[in-house]
Amino acid sequence: MDPALKRQILLEHYQNPSHHGLVENRDYIKINTNNESCIDNLDIMYKIEDGKIADIRFDGEACAISTSATSIMIDTFLGKTLEEASEILENYENMLNEKEYDEKLLGDLKLYCDISKQPNRKKCAYLPFESFKKVLESQRRNG
Repeated sequence: MDPALKRQILLEHYQNPSHHGLVENRDYIKINTNNESCIDNLDIMYKIEDGKIADIRFDGEACAISTSATSIMIDTFLGKTLEEASEILENYENMLNEKEYDEKLLGDLKLYCDISKQPNRKKCAYLPFESFKKVLESQRRNG
């Protein structure tokens, strides 16, 4: 992906993030995730209906990488089944860890493909996905 395009996508999702703002609704699973080494502290809410991700909302304070990664994750996950989102998560983890991954599944998330060159930023790019892993765990327990 062209570096200028990467920067443009990242800035767009940082300045105008998708689904920003929380809702008061008991149908959502709310997860807090934070990065001890910087300001990142996000509340992310997931609405799961019939095994699909119906909505995701978020709010909090975070750097450009965490905010954009959260916004892009939301755009990527909405409407997907938990299994489909899990497959995307697995490929995203592989990409961040410089393992083999299916680029086609990631969409705009592939803009973080070089983040491993900046290990301190890797946690920022992964932060919203930590919350999704917790949602998966809760769904398996309550499932």
